[in-house]
Amino acid sequence: MADLNMIDALNQALAYELEHDPAVVLLGEDIGVNGGVFRATAGLQARFGAQRVLDTPLAETAIAGTAIGMAAMGLRPVAEIQFSGFLYPTIDHVLNHASRLRHRTRGRLACPLVIRAPCGAGIHAPEHHSESPEALFAHIPGLRVVTPSSPARAYGLLLAAIRDPDPVIFFEPTRLYRLYRQTVEDNGEALPLDSCFTLRDGSDVTLVSWGGAVQDAQAAADLLAQEGVMAEVIDVATLKPIDMNTILTSVAKTGRCVIVHEGSRTGGIGAEIAANIAERGLYSLLAPVQRVTGYDIVVPLYRLENQYMPGVARIVAAVRQALEAS
Repeated sequence: MADLNMIDALNQALAYELEHDPAVVLLGEDIGVNGGVFRATAGLQARFGAQRVLDTPLAETAIAGTAIGMAAMGLRPVAEIQFSGFLYPTIDHVLNHASRLRHRTRGRLACPLVIRAPCGAGIHAPEHHSESPEALFAHIPGLRVVTPSSPARAYGLLLAAIRDPDPVIFFEPTRLYRLYRQTVEDNGEALPLDSCFTLRDGSDVTLVSWGGAVQDAQAAADLLAQEGVMAEVIDVATLKPIDMNTILTSVAKTGRCVIVHEGSRTGGIGAEIAANIAERGLYSLLAPVQRVTGYDIVVPLYRLENQYMPGVARIVAAVRQALEAS
C-alpha cells in the first residue's frame, strides 16, 4: 500500500485496468507522451504502448465519436477531456449515441465507455476550466455520472466505471487532485457505483455533498462539532442514479438536511435531492431543506472565486438556520 494523492490514485487505477484487461484503451489530448494536462496518465504510454494510450488531435467531438465506436466494437475506451468546460462539443455524440446505443439496438450493442474530465473551481483557472456541469449530464437517460472526493474513492470508483457495461461520465475535482494523500491499496477492488458513502455519523443534521465540496462539508462538520452540533456527512459519489435510500435514512435520523454543491443553483443535483426528500421523507423533516451552492453565474476569475464557491461559513450558516427553524 502507498500514500497517494488523487492524481496518483487515478493513474494507478488506469494502470491496473490496462494491465488486466486488454480491451481497455485510453485516448485524449496529450495523454500519451506528456501524461495529460494534470499528469493523470503519466508513464502509461511508455509502459503499455501507443496503441493502448493514444494521443489525439485537439478535437473533443472526434474523441467522443471515436470512443463510442471503439466501445460498440467491444473495447473499453477511457477518454480524457482536458477540462469539463470542453465537454460541450461531445454532448451530441454522448446524448444521441452513447447513452442510447443499448436501447437503440435492443441490447445487441453496449457502450462501455468512460469519459474523464477535471471539473470545479479552486485552482485559479479561467471559467471553462472551473465549471461543474454534472447536472447537464445527469439529465441524460442512459448515462451514469460519478465524482470521487478522495484518493481511495477515486481509485475504486474509476475501476467500477471502466468495468461498467454502459457509459459513465467521470468528473474529477481539480482542487482535490493534489490536496492530500491517503493510503490506497492497489488490489483491483472496485467500489460500488450507485451508492452514497456515509463519511461521518451524526444526529442533528445531514450534510449531503459530492466532489470537491465534500471537503467543505467535512470542515463545517468539524466546526459545528465544537458547538455541540453533530452533523452526518454523506458523499453522494454517483450523481446518476442517486442512492436516495441512504440519504432518506439519514434524514429520518437527523430531521434536517443541508445540501452542498459547487455547481450553479438552478436545476442542480441539489434540487433533485431536495425534491426526493419532499416526496419520500417530508414527515421526517424538522426544518426545510437548505441548499448551499454556486451561483447562477459564470464561474468568476480567481479574485472572486472563493465568493462563488460554497465555503465553510455558508454551510455553517445554513445549518444554524435549519436548527433555528425547528
